[in-house]
Amino acid sequence: MRNWRLATIVGGLALTGLAGLTLTPAAAQAPKSGGTINIMLREDLSQGFAIHETATISVVFPASPCFNNLVFFDPLKSVESVDTIIGELAERWSWQDNYRNLVFFLRKDVKWHDGKPFTSRDVKFTFDMLREAPEAQAKLRINPRKDWYANVEAVEAPDPHSVVFRLKRPQPSLLAMLASGYTPVYAAHVPPASYRTGCIGTGPFKLKEWRKGEFVEYVKNPDYFVKGRPYLDGLKYIVIVERGTRTAALQAGQLDVAMPGETTKTAAEQLKKALPQLVVTPVATAVTDNIIMNAKKPPFDNPKVRRAVSYAIDRRALIQAVHQGAAVLGAAMAPRPYGVWGLLDKDLAALPGYGKTEDMKARARTLLAEAGITPQNPLRVEMATRAIAIYVDMASFVINELKQVGIEASLKQIETAQWHAMATRGEYQIGANLTGLGVDDPDPNFYENYACGSPRNYSQYCNEPVMKLFDQQSQELDPKKRLALVAAIQKKLEEDAARPILDHRIDYFTHWPHVKNMIPHHNIYNFGRMQEVWRDK
Repeated sequence: MRNWRLATIVGGLALTGLAGLTLTPAAAQAPKSGGTINIMLREDLSQGFAIHETATISVVFPASPCFNNLVFFDPLKSVESVDTIIGELAERWSWQDNYRNLVFFLRKDVKWHDGKPFTSRDVKFTFDMLREAPEAQAKLRINPRKDWYANVEAVEAPDPHSVVFRLKRPQPSLLAMLASGYTPVYAAHVPPASYRTGCIGTGPFKLKEWRKGEFVEYVKNPDYFVKGRPYLDGLKYIVIVERGTRTAALQAGQLDVAMPGETTKTAAEQLKKALPQLVVTPVATAVTDNIIMNAKKPPFDNPKVRRAVSYAIDRRALIQAVHQGAAVLGAAMAPRPYGVWGLLDKDLAALPGYGKTEDMKARARTLLAEAGITPQNPLRVEMATRAIAIYVDMASFVINELKQVGIEASLKQIETAQWHAMATRGEYQIGANLTGLGVDDPDPNFYENYACGSPRNYSQYCNEPVMKLFDQQSQELDPKKRLALVAAIQKKLEEDAARPILDHRIDYFTHWPHVKNMIPHHNIYNFGRMQEVWRDK
């Protein structure tokens, strides 16, 4: 059932890497039922509850309690691997034909929140829609992860309680992608557009009210198929846009739980000093700071200019100045011990932007001069970024770095509701961006963010030989060979400045001690279900 072993390696490494900091264990005492908790949101839900039309934690995290996946990463285990995948809507599953067919056997006791039964029809409906199959019964307005399913040839529902994913070639990583918080099952009898304003799911909580700009409120689903779950009577996600106000609300006890990815090292230290009883867990986020450059528009259609930008940015200084040390160097994939696929330090050192600062900046000036950009003929660009503090912090640092090599960039802040559509359409020159990796596996990252024609390939980078390498590593069943291929691909992506990676972020996830079983994962997208969380107060 779970016999692809490479991801098991992750489980042996990722937990050990937080430099002696202990992750919060599950509570030893017996869980109690009842109560509600208040949870932080940094902004309103830009796409409502339509997880399949979004690419932000601001939707995935507050929408997750409404839904279920076929499979999910165990919420009580911080480290995610193929061995921590548990069934949700699927009771069991089986790989067949050397990873070409993935068969799911579905639960028979599941109801949608409107009382209708869940069947294989819902699964086929969802994944035909996601892969944009000719027979799909619905279409998404925006489909950020379409390329996750490029290898799925057919989704078959031979009876109401079984589903078969037939693949064009072997792809062991599909199971992990199906376990991501980005991969809920939608109801076939509900128009997908309706999820932008409401939510009919199968999940542990039912939507009570969404008051736009203020809060999202859920109540316990009394018909949930996991007996005795959820423990809580309700959840309330409270929108607080200003960063300082969010921290103050957490400190005052108006919020019980922080939002994943939103507690900086400095804020966590201040909170812990004021309230030593707060539970603060340093944890990887699976989010990178990166630079997107439109490779189809001047001047960034010139590889020399793209590489110059990458050489110009001092990654180590960024980590200290912007994150106070709460980030780590890495290329496209998270480095050990936070992930299994990242490049070693010696490999990073040879890439643009990772060497000695002055050497890197000198190289940037040389490349710009070769592209005709000099102090007498400077490059003036608009640096786009989302109007969120953690984006603006990083963008401001990058603008100062670029100024030192002769690129004059002005900051342009864009609201979340417009950001992803703008980036998808390529309506920008250069941007300071954050990218979340829904799973610690190369397939979703490479196909989503770097593949020719992918909606999330914001830089519109396209390299056909690299695409062939994507396919080669995806179907490679030998772990060592796949690891070597993934390393070679990462080096090539950085050398091409396809989407220069600046760092991998670390979160200091914070909650009050009366919130139990709130176990942050090394991936902010995959622990929002809330069915195991309970309140001891």
